[in-house]
Order: sequence, then structure tokens, then C-alpha cells
Amino acid sequence: LQDREWHHERSYSPERARRPDTVALWHRISTVEDPDWTRRYHAPDPRERAFGGRMVVTLDDGSVIVDELAVADAHPAGARPFGRTQYVEKFRRLADGVIAAREQERFLACAEALPDLAAGELRGLTLRAEPGVLSVALPGGIFDR
Repeated sequence: LQDREWHHERSYSPERARRPDTVALWHRISTVEDPDWTRRYHAPDPRERAFGGRMVVTLDDGSVIVDELAVADAHPAGARPFGRTQYVEKFRRLADGVIAAREQERFLACAEALPDLAAGELRGLTLRAEPGVLSVALPGGIFDR
């Protein structure tokens, strides 16, 4: 809300979490489970399944804005489903600074060839992070959380 964007790292930074205006906003937000949304989340029928929610915003002047979204726009059932190009762009954005460009290209080539890969070639779908990245991001390892 404050930054007018969501970023997979910056939005969760410790600095962000200590900002007084952010903390004040958090204290003005409440989350309430809606049994119908929970049911839809667990629905066995993929046409009914939903991963979204409903938002009610009450402004300082008392006016109310209500909106809901069942699935993200990029979801296959969303308003603007991602195609391969958008998934590759998202992969590159998330891998930037973590996975070397050459390693990204190698992985993408392997993923593109997936229908023709032999069983022994599936190891090509494993990515290697840049040296030192994981020790900074996960100092105690993935199970030390």
C-alpha cells in the first residue's frame, strides 16, 4: 500500500518492518477468516478453487472500498494468464543477483527441452546459486527457521 508495489525482497526487509509509518499501518489492519473463502481455497473442483480474498478498506472520511479477487490475474484462470514469456521474465527477475546469467540460460534451455530429456538429464533442472548467496540468505540453512 505504501510503496505502490510489491517486491519479493524489499517489501519484507527488516528496515521496512521497523518504519514507524509501516508499523502504524499494520496496527490499523485486521484479518478475518471468511469460511466461504476457506472452503473455496480447499475446493476439490479446480473451477471453484480460489486463492484470493476480499478486502474492505475504510477511509478516514468513513467511505468504504470493497473488492475481491479469486485468483491472481496471472493465474491460468485469471484475467491475464501468464504465458511462457511472462514466466521466463519472472524467473529472471527472481534469479537476478542469486543465479548467474549463464546458469539461468542453462536452466531455461533444459526446461525448454524437458519433453525430450532422458531420465539422467533431469539433473539439469537443478540450479546453482552464486557463491556465498545462500550463506547470507540462509545463514543456518533452510531448516534453521
